[in-house]
Amino acid sequence: MKTKFLVLIILICSFIMNAQEQKMSAQEIVKFKETIENQSKNIKTIKTDFVQIKHMDFLTKDIETSGKMYFKSPNLLNWQYTKPYQYSIIFKNNKVYINDQGNKSTVDAKSKIFEKINKLIVGSVSGNMFDDKEFDISYFKTKEHYITKLIPKTASIKKMIKQIDLYFPLKDSTVSEVKLMESSGDYTKIIFKNKKRQKKGGVGGYLGFKPEIKQKIN
Repeated sequence: MKTKFLVLIILICSFIMNAQEQKMSAQEIVKFKETIENQSKNIKTIKTDFVQIKHMDFLTKDIETSGKMYFKSPNLLNWQYTKPYQYSIIFKNNKVYINDQGNKSTVDAKSKIFEKINKLIVGSVSGNMFDDKEFDISYFKTKEHYITKLIPKTASIKKMIKQIDLYFPLKDSTVSEVKLMESSGDYTKIIFKNKKRQKKGGVGGYLGFKPEIKQKIN
């Protein structure tokens, strides 16, 4: 009986250790960054489903939304929420295009803070966020993911975002999950599913962009 109990404890401890994050070595970091940066340069478009989970401490239940996300290099990003409501927001250069269930509006935002936020959002999707001037970055790995943890250095960004965690599957060079933590303790988690990518030089253009959206923002 004692032997069985000991074996069970060892198995549980082994599982916990395997699930824990381990710091990446300097050599692993260099190789990881090179792989991500080289791959992201070759990506023309990304189309993916997503699930977004918003956690707020004062709510008993997290808020879950879902939809589709389209990215076109270098900086066109289209979030289309389909459940539980219809809503889209498009980032293109220094403009934001919003369609709230048919109510369309455009925001012209050329401030430095917006530029940083826009770059941050695009970088979160493409995975190309290894800017030591903007973030304190640490690198970890588990049996399933490489994880980068980014802490903003800029005071204006710190007020909104405490930390960003990016999850990369071991055999994929694009982000599969993003977690944005606020200083209040609230956080937003975005999980990407059914991802389709098109490399530069490939056949075709927009992967799933609606014609009216393409015409409007190009």
